[in-house]
Amino acid sequence: MSDLFAALALAIVIEGLLYAAFPDQMKRMITQMLEIPSGHLRWYALAIAMVGLVFLAFVRL
Repeated sequence: MSDLFAALALAIVIEGLLYAAFPDQMKRMITQMLEIPSGHLRWYALAIAMVGLVFLAFVRL
């Protein structure tokens, strides 16, 4: 369980650093995401999650 919380904390840190380093680009990306249909966004998110799971499996082996 501590690994889960550590991973979530790291994700928050990375996201915060991205917003701090590139605020204008992050705002632009958010407005572009609003134009993507929800179905496509859902499939993109699932694909990225699967890539993350595969990467995690390789790291944990």
